[in-house]
Amino acid sequence: MRRILRDQRVRFLAVGATNTAVNYLVFSFFTVWVFADVYLGYLNSLALSYVVGITLAFVLYRRFVFVVHGHVPRDFARFVSVYLVAIGINAAALPLLVEVLLVPPLLAQLVILLVTTLLSFFGHKKFSFRRSSEQSEG
Repeated sequence: MRRILRDQRVRFLAVGATNTAVNYLVFSFFTVWVFADVYLGYLNSLALSYVVGITLAFVLYRRFVFVVHGHVPRDFARFVSVYLVAIGINAAALPLLVEVLLVPPLLAQLVILLVTTLLSFFGHKKFSFRRSSEQSEG
């Protein structure tokens, strides 16, 4: 088991799955309980779920996946910029799936989250938490 957990990709998937589950639960809560009767309320849910998701993901990826130290403000700015791309994709795809293709919001968000989680690995590895070889610890 230790050997498996040494693999950065496995750790990324574990943290990504955890973060995606939390993000989806927050999105679901706001969609069903808070913005249920609001036109395009799922977009409000999306924004709030990203605030929670970005904060949790930054801490978990930094500590358990990429294992870096120092440069917190720079890393966070880069991290957020990668997430802004994901948010842009999500904000464009969600109304398309819901309003045009008539996919229920919860299912549409689940599909989009799977895609953006996979895309974010490369952004975070190559940009958010990139270190020179002498700075790398993980």
